[in-house]
Amino acid sequence: MLPRLVCINDYEQHAKSALQKSVYDYYRSGANDQETLADNIAAFSRWKLYPRILRNVAEVDLSTSILGQRVSMPICAGATAMQRMAHVDGELATVRGVICGLFISVITPHYDLQGDSQWHLTGTEKESLEQGLMPFDGEACQIVGTGMMLSSWATSSIEEVAEVSPDALRWMQLYIYKDREVTKQLVKRAEKMGYKAIFVTVDTPYLGNRFDDVRNRFKLPPQLRMKNFESNDLAFSPKENFGDNSGLAEYVAKAIDPSISWEDITWLKGLTSLPIVAKGILRGDDAREAVKRGMDGILVSNHGARQLDGVPATIDALPEIVEAVEGKVEVFLDGGVRKGTDVLKALALGARAVFVGRPIIWGLAFQGEKGVQDVLEILKEEFRLAMALSGCQNVKVIDKTLVRKNPLAVSKI
Repeated sequence: MLPRLVCINDYEQHAKSALQKSVYDYYRSGANDQETLADNIAAFSRWKLYPRILRNVAEVDLSTSILGQRVSMPICAGATAMQRMAHVDGELATVRGVICGLFISVITPHYDLQGDSQWHLTGTEKESLEQGLMPFDGEACQIVGTGMMLSSWATSSIEEVAEVSPDALRWMQLYIYKDREVTKQLVKRAEKMGYKAIFVTVDTPYLGNRFDDVRNRFKLPPQLRMKNFESNDLAFSPKENFGDNSGLAEYVAKAIDPSISWEDITWLKGLTSLPIVAKGILRGDDAREAVKRGMDGILVSNHGARQLDGVPATIDALPEIVEAVEGKVEVFLDGGVRKGTDVLKALALGARAVFVGRPIIWGLAFQGEKGVQDVLEILKEEFRLAMALSGCQNVKVIDKTLVRKNPLAVSKI
């Protein structure tokens, strides 16, 4: 009998025992002494919630929009690489878990389904709507899911993920390669297969120093490869020689361009009509430059604390970024989100939505597609309860008056 897992920490503990040590270490670990890894989580506890009372929260609507696409909740699956190490179906199970975890969001009877925001429905859901099969006391409802960001370093290809989820909301994470044609083709393939935005990683000119990967001489298992690339060297194939330390660090040194600058971001913007989000910004001046360069959004991220150790937790960096962009673009956050209250705090500080990475992997390792669905369901219900207990009927009323930083808080790292 499978154990009953009730929170994200339960899923991580199960993954620790279920996964091969080098695989678990790869997903879990951060850079160097992992100070930022611990602080990403601990920092949320330094922000205290100040709930409103007597606000009629009999119904709580979690739905929002991301870059013009409607989602059931502001919690999405972030880009995590090489997911078939955690489960045989990898990214295919993840995207199915994202779209099969159906969520009900109550909306007004006169909501314009043809408006600027698009609700993402499977064929079955569309048929149910057309046939009036919505038994919710006559209230107009919509069954929707959330979105998934696919890693360039996925062990399932752009096309494979799209084929099993033609109606899903998908975004593409991108690195800029030394061979610009490789980068260009990734963008064009994502565009062709219906991905709705490009999240370009800007914090990885080199790979961070991850002690566990060096100790474990991390490489992909022999049966796997990065499926978005044909050549063995770009696919991180075990057939290639990636040294005796961290094979991924060697891969990045060979393939990813450390000379990229803002001019390359401008070049990328010219390749596609898709929205482009800068992933990995922690400073206000960089955020302003991203807006100036035409970025459509900013993902406040420290790469899961896997790049430069000692940088701020993302929740602490968020307010400066939000202030810097002055509402001109949407701001998102990843890093350290483990509870529904974390989501509420991030939105109160100005994030449009959050992306979760490791929790998705822990769910995947536990039970594949269903594990992903269950992890998202836990976060959704925790967020719904946090909203209700804070007096928030919908995400529009979440604002910075709900949170204050505890001046006496000390980081537990």
